[in-house]
Order: sequence, then structure tokens, then C-alpha cells
Amino acid sequence: TRNFIRFICFSFLSIFLLVIIRRFTMALDGVFLRHIKNELQTALADSRVDKVYQPSNDEIVLTMRSRDSGSKKLLLSARANSPRINITSQTPENPQTPPMLCMLLRKRLAGARLREIRQPELERILFLDFEGKNELGDTVMMTLAVEIMAQYSNVIFIDGDGMIIDALKRVDPTMSSKRLVLPNVRYELPPKQNKLNMLEVSAEEILSAIKAYPKNADLSKAILATVQGVSPIICREVAHLTGRGNDVFSKELTAEDEKRLLYFLNRIIETAKNISGSPILIKDNTGKPTDISFLDITQYGNSVSIEHPESFCSLLDEFYSRRDSIERMRARSQDLSKLLTNLCERISRKIIAQQAELMACVDREHLRICGDILEANLYRIKKGDEFCEAENFYDENLAKIKIKLNPALSPTQNAQKYYKDYRKAKTAEQMLKVQLEKAHEELQYLEAVLDSLGRAETERELNEIRTELAEQGYIRTNRKKQKKEATLPPLEYKSKSGFTILVGRNNRQNDKLTLKQADKNDFWFHTKEIPGSHTIIVTNGQTPDDDTILYAASLAAYHSKARNAGKVPVDYTKIRYVSKPQGSKPGMVIYVNQKTLYVEPMEN
Repeated sequence: TRNFIRFICFSFLSIFLLVIIRRFTMALDGVFLRHIKNELQTALADSRVDKVYQPSNDEIVLTMRSRDSGSKKLLLSARANSPRINITSQTPENPQTPPMLCMLLRKRLAGARLREIRQPELERILFLDFEGKNELGDTVMMTLAVEIMAQYSNVIFIDGDGMIIDALKRVDPTMSSKRLVLPNVRYELPPKQNKLNMLEVSAEEILSAIKAYPKNADLSKAILATVQGVSPIICREVAHLTGRGNDVFSKELTAEDEKRLLYFLNRIIETAKNISGSPILIKDNTGKPTDISFLDITQYGNSVSIEHPESFCSLLDEFYSRRDSIERMRARSQDLSKLLTNLCERISRKIIAQQAELMACVDREHLRICGDILEANLYRIKKGDEFCEAENFYDENLAKIKIKLNPALSPTQNAQKYYKDYRKAKTAEQMLKVQLEKAHEELQYLEAVLDSLGRAETERELNEIRTELAEQGYIRTNRKKQKKEATLPPLEYKSKSGFTILVGRNNRQNDKLTLKQADKNDFWFHTKEIPGSHTIIVTNGQTPDDDTILYAASLAAYHSKARNAGKVPVDYTKIRYVSKPQGSKPGMVIYVNQKTLYVEPMEN
């Protein structure tokens, strides 16, 4: 029964994740990819591969260079929630040691010229054909197949004979029985879906297929199941325009509905054939990108804003760059995140156990009283007695008290045992208080490191956190001498009145910023009893205005564990009132004469 419940839970979780992944990836459909292909052909015509990078397990970046257009970075991503191919302006950090596939591509593709970009029908696949030289100096053809298929996305390196050389994601027989992606296996296209290709059929044929759809489904679902190369948002837009905002079903189309549907289908067909769409970025009311399209979108009304980036590549760059950065850092920091989480859980359990032991020491005075009473009544006790009942002279009414004895001990030994247990409990209480204080301090420190890890955006920030943890003895360092990286500067902001505000990126930088760099008259900010960064207003002898103080407090809240909270308490005082206890962990300080503000976390 337990295994069955686990299976059901896992199934629901898998379905949920699949829905989420599809929600964010299916907008890059076959028609959209056709527009990308057109842009790439224009921008990368007659260019050569200058450099090859692999920032993560799911990404490859090719630096393409040509005489006419100079150098451009081509990103090939097989990430499950953001697969794509586009020219990027972003510069993702690369690992110090390149992966094996990256080294292979450098060896085979360096200097190769891009000859052609192909797309089979309206499939979400692009083939990049390169002409290069092999080890013998002979001209050979090589292909990179970029498959944009949600969790099945991949970048596959193929030789001129159609044999797979390697891939970002290898697929063996245990993973799929239909299609293998392994070295020395012939490349095959993914299984085709039974859909109509708009480049080869008319709008009338598509309409007939929609009407013949076996279920009386929502029109958007019927279009999605019938037409190749269109995403859910395009299908919903066609259904929305066809029904003038009302729900329309595939088997309930009126003559007017069919006429309108044919018009909008013809419009999409012409857009696909002529590659005449325009890049559309859809944002919600908070300014967060939510979807992309190659056609104007009206289905959301005024609940969203529509922007028109200058190109389809820049559209993908803006839509995915932030998410990719977060995913990239999450993957690279996974080992540290797991370590810190386990340490926090272990220390939390230790604190609970020690608090229980401390509660047991509360009754130690009763042990001393029992010892005193036994000492005063030794003449009444005989060896072998199990109890001693005597007056409690510590009680105003001299109430009787029954004291348990060890029959194997003499009366004096029983009294001494109570004194011994009293001293043991007293010593334990003193030690437990010290240990609890250290445990709370360590837990606070680890939570602060975990918070700074969650906000790290670059490999250098991650390396600084690794160095800090190694110095504190939480992880082992590589004995090999590594090139020492320059220390990152703190984050810098400017208030409207011109004051510079500095924010520490991690605990080591917090210490340096607060204890060495800041002036004693600068203002210091930190979230109250919440892990976060030290924030400094550089005053240069001036008094900051209220707006600057509020802005600095908002930045302190934003760069903390409470980033996504509502109102956050932030303490602030002058640097002269901030000090570091001797022997304390990095980033740990004490302060006095503080004031508290309740602000919303904001960066701008």
C-alpha cells in the first residue's frame, strides 16, 4: 500500500512538472523557430566557429566570427524549461575545466564554416551544417542538430555520414526503446506527430481536419492537435479571434465561425510561409515576462503589456536569460546547498535534544534538598531500605517527603549519590547553555551562508562562498594550488540624492565592508534577526536624507532571506556602534543604538 501511494504521488508530481515545463517551452514553436532560422541565416552567413564553450551540462555557446558582421555568440540550450537557439548578448560564466563534449567540439569544430541552417518542415529542430577539416586535412561536413522539445531537448553532434559523434544528453536503451542517442549510432529524427504541415496544406484542409477531430473539444485544443508548428498561445489566439472572445468547440462551428477561422488560419499560413511575423513579448502587471509569440496577442486584454523587441533572438534572450542564470547557479551550487541544508537540519535536531536535556536539569535543586534531608536523618535509615520518609525542613509546614533509596547502598552513600547527581546536573546545565549558545550561533551563520548562496549570480561569488566554508572547516579544499581570483567588490547602488550604498555579497565581504572599508560615521543596515547582507550608506561626512535611508533599508531587505516577504524589519545604526565579538563566525556582529524600519524589499 505504501509503495502504491508513493507511485501515485510520484505520478502526480511528474504530470505537474510536465505541465509546468510545457507551459514555459511550447511557445517556441515550429513557426517561431522558422523566424529564428531566418535571422540566424542573415546574421551568421559565411561565419566561422572561433571558440566553443559549455557553461553548463545543458548549454553550448559558439563564438561565430565573420569579416562582415564581426563576432557573435550563438547559444544552443537543451535546458528542459528553456530550450532554444539564438544569438545572445549574455556572457554566461564557464567552468574552470571544460567538459569532455566541449573539448571534442573545440577539436572538431574550431575554424569550421557554417554553410547552411535547415529545418525539417515545421518541426522544432534546426540542423547547423559546418564545413571543416579533419586530422588529415581533408574537408568534411559536420552537423549540430538542435532539438527544441521540452524535457527531451538535445544538442547532437553528427558527422557527414549521419552517425552520432556525441550529444549533450545521451539516451541509452534503458531510457528509450524507440530512439537511441549514443556515439556511433545513426541519427534519426524524433517520431513524427500526425499533424498537418501549414507549408504544404491549405486553410480549408486544416478546417476539415479540425471538424473531423474525434472529440467535441475546445477549438484551441483541436487546432493544437491538428496543426504542426503552432504553440498553445497561438491556438488560443485563433480560437479567441474566431469566437470573438467566446468559447468555440470543434463540432459546433457555425458558418460565420468557419469563415472567421479560415481567415485567421490563412493569416498564420502566410506568416509561416513568408516569415513575416514580428517578435512579441508578453509581460504581466508586475513586468515579469510570461510568454512569447510571432503574432500580436489580444486574448489577455488589458491584464498584460505587449512589447516588441528588435529581433526574435533578443526576445528569447530577454525572456529566458534571468531564468537561465538562476538555473545555472542552482545546478552549480547544488552540492553546497545540500551540504548547508543537511548541516542546518542536523544542528536544529541537536538544539532540540539539548533543550530537552536542559529542561531535565531544572529540578537539580530537588536533588540537593534530598541529599540534605538524608544527611540529617542518617540515624533513621538502614541499609536495604527502599525509601526514607522524613520532614522537609525546607518547607514552611515541614511537610513529609518520601525519598527513594538504593537498597544496595549505605545511608551515607545514598546521600552522597544525591549530591553527586546534583553537581552533575549543575555542571550539565552550565555546559548545555554554552553549547546551545554556540549551536544557535552556528545555525545563524549557516543560514546566512545559505541565504548568500541563494543570491549568488556568478561563478566568482560561488567560489568566494566555497572559500569561506573551507576556511571554516565545513568542506575540504583542493590541495593543488589554484590561481587566486581577485576579490569581488560589493554591490553598489546610488540613491536619488547621490549617496553611494554598498551591499555585501557574502559573509566575508560583509566583514570587510563593515569592519574595514566603512567609515565610523557611515550608516549600517541589516534585517532584524533575519539572515541577510550588510548594507552601508557612504556618507562622506554628510547626513543622508530620509529617502536615502528608506532606500538603503529596502535594499537590505531585498538582499536577505526575506526578499519575497511583505514588510520586513530592518535595523540601522552608525558603523561606530557595530562591533564583532572575538572568535565569532564571518559576518556575525553585534550593534547598539539602533532604530528599526519596516520596509518592502526593493532593488530599484
